Amino acid sequence: MNIEKDTVVELDYKLMDQAGQVWESSAEGGPWMYLHGYGEVMPGLEKELTGKAIGQKVKVELPPNEAYGEYEDDLRTEVPREAFADVENLCEGMRLAAESSDGVHAVVVREISEDTVIIDANHPLAGQTVKVEVKVLSVRKADDDEVAHGHVHQHGKCGE
Repeated sequence: MNIEKDTVVELDYKLMDQAGQVWESSAEGGPWMYLHGYGEVMPGLEKELTGKAIGQKVKVELPPNEAYGEYEDDLRTEVPREAFADVENLCEGMRLAAESSDGVHAVVVREISEDTVIIDANHPLAGQTVKVEVKVLSVRKADDDEVAHGHVHQHGKCGE
């Protein structure tokens, strides 16, 4: 079976920056499963994987618009220090989960001053060309519930 919309794909993967530094890989977290055609992977990688089959490998360099997008200055926000419950343990570079009106987002603490903390909701690789190496481990037709929900159900269950 080939990868197409509405298939569940399992990948061995390695994500690197332009210098070759590994940011993520299946060596640490195990294979990655996703529902193809639903924007769960970088747009450029999804295009490259369409039509591939089990055992095939893809090595690709993706510019920002095909990876994590351009860096957006408006995703940097200045927040009063008192908004943080444990402000004494904050440090620059720390990753946090921030809740906003449209859900929870991962942010990085960029600067800490006497009165404010600057957080950044851009992906750490936003604005950068990335290198991705993958090997297709499995491909199967998604079930009706997975298609309806727009994501893979691990172990036959939906975590919504």
